[in-house]
Parts: sequence; structure tokens; C-alpha cells
Amino acid sequence: MFIQIIQGKCTRPDELRELLQTWHRDLSAGATGWLGATYGFADDDMFLGVVRFESREAAMANSERPEQGEWAKELISVMDGPVEFHDCDDVTLMLDGGSNSAGFVQVIRGRVADPSGLKALMADADMLHEVRPEIIGATLGLEADGTFTETVAFTDEAAARDGERRMYPEMPEDRREVLESAMAGASFWDIHDPWFDAP
Repeated sequence: MFIQIIQGKCTRPDELRELLQTWHRDLSAGATGWLGATYGFADDDMFLGVVRFESREAAMANSERPEQGEWAKELISVMDGPVEFHDCDDVTLMLDGGSNSAGFVQVIRGRVADPSGLKALMADADMLHEVRPEIIGATLGLEADGTFTETVAFTDEAAARDGERRMYPEMPEDRREVLESAMAGASFWDIHDPWFDAP
């Protein structure tokens, strides 16, 4: 799997959401290898889109379509400033990656010195589900320099907040150390009203 993250400030959410609906209607059928996407706005007007493809090759082929390029110009035109694109070839899924029925999504972006430790933590689904049963699933995308983007889907925000309070005492110490190291200095965006797209 390949993940592309789209990130930028936008104070025209209705226009942006309409553009994304237009993409699905008019362009998604030609995006070979597109698997789906998670979208939303954080409280600071940060838009975050986490788009999944079967491979980097599929994502790049989509980007090179002329009609995709024209659509991307429209997307940039409704943003308040620069738009960041982050590509992740190294993807780990927890519980199949999530669910389109999630009521709350948290996006975490940071840098980790030990990517293998963070991947092992994510892959330990039984332990994570035991200490955080409200998590429906998650994706972890790693870039070559250790920068990561984690997208965590929850049943709802109240359950997520309750899980945060009780997580650390219940997590094995070695796993807790990996998580604390990864989250040190990371940025968190809470998506209270996420929406999802799929072929």
C-alpha cells in the first residue's frame, strides 16, 4: 500500500468538500489502484486528506493524468496558503486500517528514530485492542527520514478521550517507551467530523 497525505489551511470547507465530491464523480473511475481516503478539518482550519493507493506507481500514474492536474489546481485555489503533500511507501495497518463508520479520527504527524519499533507496536493488534478497544483501526505511513503520519479511527470522541486517560497504565512498559518516544514533539489534529471516500 502507498499513502499520500494532503495538508493545508482552508477556510472554505464547503467548496473544498464539493471539489472532493467532484473528484469522486468525475475522476475516481480513472484512478487505477485508488483504495480510498479519509478527509476532515481540524479546529485550526487545517485540512487533512489521507489517500490510499495500491502502490506508488498507481498514485504517480493518477497524478500524471491531465485531468488530475487541472483538478489539483482547483484544489490549491481554495486553500488559504501552501499545500503540503507527503508520500509514504512504508505502510502498516492496524485492524485493517480503520472503518468508514468512525465517528472521530486523529491524525498524528511526527518523526521517530526507530521506525521498526513503531511498526512493531502498530502490528501488535491484540495488545493495542486490549488497551484501546475504542480504536476501530489505524494506518501508519513512514517516510524515508523517519517522519510518520498516523491516522487513528475511533468509534467516537468521548470513547477516544476515555481511552487516552487509561492507556499508559495498561500498556506494557517496553511498548509504552516506544510510543512515548514517537509522540514526543508530534503534532496532533482532531477530526471531529471525518468523512470517507472509496471506489
